[in-house]
Amino acid sequence: MMNKLKIVIIILALALLPTGCLVGPKYAKPEGQNTANFQNSAANADTLASVVNIKWFDLFNDDVLKDLIHKGLENNYDLRIAMARIERTRAELGYTKADLLPAIGYNGTVNSNKKTFVPSNASANLSWELDFWGKIRHQNRAAQDELIASEEGRKVILSNLVSDIAVSYFQLRDLDNRLLISQNTFESRKKAFEIINQRFMAGYVSEVDKLQIEQQVAIAEATIPAIQRQITQTENVISILLGQNPGPIARGKTNMELEISNELPASIPSILLRNRPDVNQAERLYMAANERIGVAQAMRFPSFNIAALAGFANSDLNHLFDGSSYLQNASASVTGPIFNFGKNRRRVEIYRQIAEESKLNYQKTCIVAVAEVEQSLQNVRTYKEELAARNKQVVAARKNLELSQARYYNGYVSFLEVLDIERSLFDAELSLSELTQNQLSSTIQLYRALGGGWN
Repeated sequence: MMNKLKIVIIILALALLPTGCLVGPKYAKPEGQNTANFQNSAANADTLASVVNIKWFDLFNDDVLKDLIHKGLENNYDLRIAMARIERTRAELGYTKADLLPAIGYNGTVNSNKKTFVPSNASANLSWELDFWGKIRHQNRAAQDELIASEEGRKVILSNLVSDIAVSYFQLRDLDNRLLISQNTFESRKKAFEIINQRFMAGYVSEVDKLQIEQQVAIAEATIPAIQRQITQTENVISILLGQNPGPIARGKTNMELEISNELPASIPSILLRNRPDVNQAERLYMAANERIGVAQAMRFPSFNIAALAGFANSDLNHLFDGSSYLQNASASVTGPIFNFGKNRRRVEIYRQIAEESKLNYQKTCIVAVAEVEQSLQNVRTYKEELAARNKQVVAARKNLELSQARYYNGYVSFLEVLDIERSLFDAELSLSELTQNQLSSTIQLYRALGGGWN
């Protein structure tokens, strides 16, 4: 009886001892790529509160666009794949956590042949690998970090999805406007052709004027089917983002009517990076890789196991549950490597290099995040300035065309001058439409770059 008591005490001591042992490196956050302020932003501005408090749907004043975004969030395949990945990682975490606890099972055998070497038995058994060196704890931490990384990855996909839907919608409305400009230009040039053709038939103008306007009519007409192809292509892109079969996309406000909240000041990158899900994801993956080093190091040391068995065994099935058939046993074992030709040491080195790769990827992600914000800030500022200048050009070109047409019909200038001004107006109107779309898109891209909108 005393011997059995000693075994139980030893087993309990071994079970409690692992809480103080944990081999492997401790995580140290890599140095961030910080700077005082973004060079393209106003100083002493507070970004974090602005970005966190503004939600995606507060940016838009178009109910049709909001409805498209809702559909994308419900049906997009990339987002659904990310959710499935999160659930898989959560299951993996529960799987590894179970290794910290003892495994309890049962066994039963019925044998009618008394002379067999395997008697009938019914027993319960317990086996437990003691986490003396922290191998299982490191695995659990790695799985937990990977779960958080998966959740951050979902936020990245969500943010990119909303941004992509909005930008594609702005591009679609830009193409609609370009199509309208081209159709109006085509109709205007056809009317001009009719007038000049009549003047040619009457002998007032040369055939050169007629051929020139006829050429411009064909150019405007050819522009229309090219834009229609782009519209279909953009609608297909949006349909894929929405997770639906390709088809027509509903339209709401024009780009000229759309407004976006663009009061998004910029602060220091160290604050910004805490709000970027891609940066958080990269760091969590590095943390998980760091924990894997501890797993590899723990595998170089002996592993301790305890086992217990209680039940009945008897070659005579009729006496299986007699008192004399009862048996119990407790044991402890240790196993470990002795000579493995450097395999275990190399395993640790492999995981060190995997962690180093994850660390460099994290640092690169930080730099890319800062660069994206810098570029987005510059885009918002310069597109605004360019749009104002282009708008002045369109107003002036329209007035100039009216004056030049009047001068031509009164015989003061050649038709070549009218065509040159008309072409300039057509190009300016198309550029103004594109710039309006770019300005809207740049504000959305700045908001995404600042880490906003994923929630």
